[in-house]
Amino acid sequence: MKITNETKVGILAAVSITVLVLGYSFLKGNDVFSSEKEFYATYESVEGLTISKPVLVNGFQIGRVSALTLRPDGRIDAQFKIHPEYEIPKNTVARLESTDLLGSKAIVFDLGTGQEYAEAGDTLQANTEKDLMTKMQPVQKKAEQIITRLDSILTSVDNTISPEFQRNFNSSFASIAQSLQTLESTTKKVDYMVGTESSRLSAIFANLESISSNFAQNNKKISAVMTNLESVTDQFAKANFEQTIKNADKAVADFQLAVNKVNNGEGSLGQLINDKQLYNNLNSSAENLNKLMIDLKANPKRYVSFSVFGGRKD
Repeated sequence: MKITNETKVGILAAVSITVLVLGYSFLKGNDVFSSEKEFYATYESVEGLTISKPVLVNGFQIGRVSALTLRPDGRIDAQFKIHPEYEIPKNTVARLESTDLLGSKAIVFDLGTGQEYAEAGDTLQANTEKDLMTKMQPVQKKAEQIITRLDSILTSVDNTISPEFQRNFNSSFASIAQSLQTLESTTKKVDYMVGTESSRLSAIFANLESISSNFAQNNKKISAVMTNLESVTDQFAKANFEQTIKNADKAVADFQLAVNKVNNGEGSLGQLINDKQLYNNLNSSAENLNKLMIDLKANPKRYVSFSVFGGRKD
């Protein structure tokens, strides 16, 4: 039986259409050759998530995103198709997670620990994790601040390193170099002086060593002399102190003797102090003298008379 060209073209067209439909279905996340289990999750935003993106558990793919549907309230329902051999606990969380720096997303299942498993068509808990760019924003802000400060510092340094500053800097280095040269010259002079005067220095050190040796050899004698000198000094100080005490005691004793004589009425001072009659006579004489002076002032002619023309004196 001969197959016509029209038949061949029809068969080829049918095969092509079938492959196209199957390929389109696969690209949409539908596996037409297996009975996969469908699960759902609802998200506030699915930016970066597209159909056929993988569903992962610890980095291992167990399914794919098969559909995304917009709700009237603005939330998005995501449909997942999971291979039938994997059991999903009911408390599993379907987390929307970033997979690269470009913002691509995938669904990561955080498997629950319960013993009750989800059935096909169940809706899982949803959670959205910040993408890497969002996580990097604080770091980016800090980096921008650091770059701004660094730019300000470099600008300040550039302004500080002016031509005048460079000239002063070069002049400072030239001065330091000149100072080092002067120090080197001085060191050479000192070395020369030490070399020329080495013999004298040797003699001086020899004399010092000899003196030190003499002191070491006569150490006992020097110690004895110092001991004797200390003893003489102590005796002299002790003698002077004792003599002073003796003199003070003698002066106090003499003063006490004089006081005793006065109290006993001996001597002129003692009689003057202890004789009441002498005191009364002196008091009476002073009173009579006072009366005489009063009368002299009141009646001077009674005691003194004189004449201008040399008359007779009374």
